[in-house]
Amino acid sequence: TWHLKKIPQIVRERTFSLDSPKFEAKAKLELNSVCGIECQRKLPVPSLSDLKSLLSYETVFENGTRTLTEVNVLGAALDPSANTTTRRPLRKKRQIYGTDSRFSIYDKRFMTNFPFNTAVKISTGCSGILVSPKHVLTAAHCLHNGKDYVKGSKRLRVGLMKTKSRGSGRKRKGAKRRTSDGTPSFQWTRVKSTHIPKGWFKGVSGDIALDYDYAVLELKRPHKRKYMELGISPTIKMMPGSMIHFSGFDNDRSGQLVYRFCSISDESNDLFYQYCDAEPGSTGSGIYLRLKEPNKKKWKRKIIAVYSGHQWVDINGEQQDYNVAVRITPLKYAQICFWIHGNDENCTLG
Repeated sequence: TWHLKKIPQIVRERTFSLDSPKFEAKAKLELNSVCGIECQRKLPVPSLSDLKSLLSYETVFENGTRTLTEVNVLGAALDPSANTTTRRPLRKKRQIYGTDSRFSIYDKRFMTNFPFNTAVKISTGCSGILVSPKHVLTAAHCLHNGKDYVKGSKRLRVGLMKTKSRGSGRKRKGAKRRTSDGTPSFQWTRVKSTHIPKGWFKGVSGDIALDYDYAVLELKRPHKRKYMELGISPTIKMMPGSMIHFSGFDNDRSGQLVYRFCSISDESNDLFYQYCDAEPGSTGSGIYLRLKEPNKKKWKRKIIAVYSGHQWVDINGEQQDYNVAVRITPLKYAQICFWIHGNDENCTLG
């Protein structure tokens, strides 16, 4: 069951203008030197002043201007046991673990309907998920490498899936022709603004901190399709079969929407470590669960994490690999909800 939780408040304190970014960083879909499981165990719990710094955020606008917004955090519960993880067996390097269990979605009855139609393609090579009529959730490193914004993020676009019979009708501007039935083409929409938490930037977090590898894009024009709501990430024990689901546009299956589900192997307060089969291109996908609504018989899917990609992590002094996702904690829920609504009135319960 989805359990309602009281959400901390993210309050805007002041906004400053910054110099325009250079947009010179290279997009990199696989990260190195990140804080892994062993490192997470040793991390101190952030203080309130740390949280205010980590959750302050940059906004980049379509015209290249940039602002920094400082925030205050009200009602945050600081858990001293936050970063504990359980020890698991070691695994060897790979991104497809054993038999490839991914499903390519060809049938347009599925592709153009919920939940698959919430998956979007980001022009920098990543995936994302629709979280409102004009907002997309994705991974921060699809847009920023910790020091600068990637080259392709200056004229960022989001591709919403559509299907079209081969050779029928006029070719719409910005859409690629399909080669066969069941292959999605995209309706591309420009991005009006991008929000990234300061916790992602190297100057704030020291090294790249996967905990803050998420971003929200505001589209220039709203869409009319069903989007997926945010949820608070439960612990592994509270998930049915510990199973998670996500869909994205993996590079090795060009032009296909790829769906997968798997169980989570390990967790920290901010991250899930799992062996979902995934290739670059699916980075930034929204990970979701299907749980029952409180006091109702209805099931509801909600986004509980953002897929960050394949990562090397330190375990017992050795480098091991996982596919890692950033959990939506109450604090991150408050921030993402604030970015979507522009105030905290709609974000008191998650």
